[in-house]
This record gives sequence, structure tokens and C-alpha cells, in this order.
Amino acid sequence: MSVYFGNLAAKASADGAIDAAELAALRKAGWNDGTLSQYEAETLFTINDALSAHDDNWCDFFTESIGEYVINAAQPMGYVSQEEANWLVQQIRKDDRLCSKTELELLVRIYERARNVPDSLKAFVLTQIEQAVLTGNGPTRSGGELSDTHVSSAEVDILRRILFAPASDRPAAVSRREAEMLFRLKDATVGAANVGEWKVLFAQGVGNYLMGYSAEYAQLSRVRTMELEAFVAENRTSIGGFMGRMAKTAPGAFAKVFGKNSPAASTADLVAEAQEVTGDERMWLEGQIARNGQIDVYDQALLDFIEEVIAEG
Repeated sequence: MSVYFGNLAAKASADGAIDAAELAALRKAGWNDGTLSQYEAETLFTINDALSAHDDNWCDFFTESIGEYVINAAQPMGYVSQEEANWLVQQIRKDDRLCSKTELELLVRIYERARNVPDSLKAFVLTQIEQAVLTGNGPTRSGGELSDTHVSSAEVDILRRILFAPASDRPAAVSRREAEMLFRLKDATVGAANVGEWKVLFAQGVGNYLMGYSAEYAQLSRVRTMELEAFVAENRTSIGGFMGRMAKTAPGAFAKVFGKNSPAASTADLVAEAQEVTGDERMWLEGQIARNGQIDVYDQALLDFIEEVIAEG
């Protein structure tokens, strides 16, 4: 199998193409035992770098295979380990360019499929997305083109998928780091012929950071999930022993459940509290708006959005 993979990589490197028969054989060989080895995964990157064109069939196979390898290579499945995150970054950086149709789509799909990824990979993905929006050229797998002169519809789509994916900084919400990226993109393209959807995404994205609610435990780390799975799997039949271990694992849990003076806040209360813009958030917003020395049309759209949310609340 490895010999076949190596031969196919050499052929693709020589002629810059892979046909349907070769792709079918590659799929069969790669998943013959239900898993992809590191050598085979690296060979797919070698082939991807050598191709002169990336059709949809190759793009789907590449993103599916590498995504499965990275997300489910180690237990617990569904999480990207630090080791796999480091490997993925190394592979993408290898040829000093991000393929808009395969590698960019791969990063987005990992964000959408994984339950969580290491912070180093989150930082890398945000950097790659920001650079793709500002300097990218070429087609995307979901349709449309990257543009280095303005924010295109395809770029808005990628940004939206990244911001609200399960493995983002705040699932179903926007983090400060992500909101600051939106401001940098806005400042860099404020005078360009951007698509109308960009203004909407900017206002709603930053507004979500300032006023959106995200549950505290909406996203567990891989390490924490391993701890909890080990805790549940431990073969103890004693209720007393279980409760004792529970108290050590989650100190304060019983007080939250049984405490007479500390009733749990309802989700509605938490959502309402999140909608209040704090003094720290106000200072942050003023600092971001002041960066380009003006209240531009995007800033105004954001302020209008905030005002509308407050009025409806």
C-alpha cells in the first residue's frame, strides 16, 4: 500500500494531474483497513502540492481523508490532539502557500467537524483566514473566488463558517480575538468595493462578541474530555465513593445544586446579562473604532446593530 502511494505521488509530481481511476484506486488503498497512516496522509499532501489543478472530486477526497486522520487519529475521537495540530500546520506550511480550494477548505471543515482543537491551531487558522481574505486569489471549494482587492462573497462565506463553527473560540458566538480580526479586515478594506454581505457579517459578528451569550461549558478541551471519560469508566459500584469523587472532580457542584442562597440563573437571565455592554467592552470598542481615525460606514452599521438589539431587549 505504501509503495503504491509513493508511486502515485511520484507520478502526480511528474505530470501534475490525477485521473478518476487513480483517485478511485487511491481511495480504495488508503481506506482498505479503515484508517489512514501518517505516511499516507503526508503522501496526500505531496500529491496535492504537485497538482496543477484541483477538481472537486480530488478536493472532497483530500479534505475528507485528512480531516478524518486529524480529528479521529487519537482518543477521544472528535478532538484534534496537539500532536496532530502540529503535524497539520507543518504540512500546510511546507510549500509556503495555502491552496484556496483544498487546504483552506480543509481548515474550515476541521473547524466544523471537530468538537475542539488546540489553541495553537485556532490561532493558526485565524491567521490563515485573515491572510486569505486580504491577499488570496483563486477558487474556493464552496464556490466563488478569493480576492486581494476587496471582500468577496466567497470570503464572507468562509469567515461566517469559521466564526460560528463548533471548534471556534466560542461555539455559536464570537470571541474577542475573532472580533479583532474582523476589525483588522474592515480597516484594511474600508474603501474597497466589498460585497454587501460583508457589512452585515462585520456588524453581526462584532455585535455578537459584545452582546452574545455562550454557555460556559459549550466546549470542553480534549484533556478535560479524557478526564471525564476516565471518571465515568472507572469501575466503582459504591454510591458513596462516586459522590466523593464527584465532589473532588467538581468542587462546588453540590452547593450550586442544593445551595439555598445561590439558585442557578436561567438561560434567559444569562442571555439578558450578556446583552449588556460592560465598561471594559465599551473601552475595547472605542479603541477599535479609533484605530482608523473615523467612524466609517461599517462602524456605523455596528453601532446601529447594537442600538437595535438594546431597543428590542
